[in-house]
Amino acid sequence: MSREIQNIFSSSSSRTAVADDHQHRQQLVTAPLSRYESQKRRDWNTFGQYLRNQTPPVSLSQCNFNHVLEFLRYLDQFGKTKIHLHGCIFFGQPDPPAPCTCPLKQAWGSLDALIGRLRAAYDEHGGSLETNPFGSAVVRLFLREVKEYQSKARGIPYTKRKRSRSQIKGTHDTPKPFKQLAS
Repeated sequence: MSREIQNIFSSSSSRTAVADDHQHRQQLVTAPLSRYESQKRRDWNTFGQYLRNQTPPVSLSQCNFNHVLEFLRYLDQFGKTKIHLHGCIFFGQPDPPAPCTCPLKQAWGSLDALIGRLRAAYDEHGGSLETNPFGSAVVRLFLREVKEYQSKARGIPYTKRKRSRSQIKGTHDTPKPFKQLAS
């Protein structure tokens, strides 16, 4: 009789666990995604579609840094940032006085953020840190070269901002004690 009771309790507890798991999944599905999570999902789907459209199609397990670099170059056709060519008279000018025929490309900051989201999505989809093509040294080098070229071409240096002393110390400095007046 005790086995029957154990079976009843174990089956009811497993049903409860399944129901709890189902309820948890429903909450995950219905919960609105943050802006970052939405962008990450959209970017991941776009990259997956890009791989499927290759001739022949490339699976995620076959994907390497070359596919990532090709994808970044492919995205340039949808860019909105004017990047002056070396021969352009406006090369190095941040605000050119007239239009020119130089191409529109993806801005470095957009590419950098995209790679960060794709690197995170790759990890979430079961990829290992060692095989992550988005974290490859070659991809980092490519982004650094894009950053330097765009900086020169647009005349806008990408430099790290130095924090002021008040930010370094913190905003909650302890007040100095009052001087006591001589009595």
